Amino acid sequence: MIVGIGTDLVDCRRLEKIMAKHGQRFLDRVFTLKEQQRCQQRHQALQSFGKVYAAKEAVVKAIGNTKGIHWRHIEIGHLPTGQPTVTLSHQALINYNALIPVPMCGKIDLSLTDEPPYAQAFVVISATPLL
Repeated sequence: MIVGIGTDLVDCRRLEKIMAKHGQRFLDRVFTLKEQQRCQQRHQALQSFGKVYAAKEAVVKAIGNTKGIHWRHIEIGHLPTGQPTVTLSHQALINYNALIPVPMCGKIDLSLTDEPPYAQAFVVISATPLL
């Protein structure tokens, strides 16, 4: 059963202006070190940052309860196959766990796309019975 849905669309030109104005301080506040390294290694780094930013926003919207969640409590990664993943910690994990009915198991599905200058993310949080 679906317990949360979130989506976000980012204009990467706006993100570029914020990054130019606030520099590393902004990056450190929003992105984990792993996310920064991965995005900076990409051919189109700005688009990569845009997709990660959109993904974090979409995750928060899917969780619904934003109280106490900080940007770096949500980490966007990828499996070796390229499939995007979401890792939650601290208050983001607590708020997520509160969505999942007992005795069920939660799952976060994330889809990312971009068409410069835009980046988009879509998140579905689902719960399935434990076997």
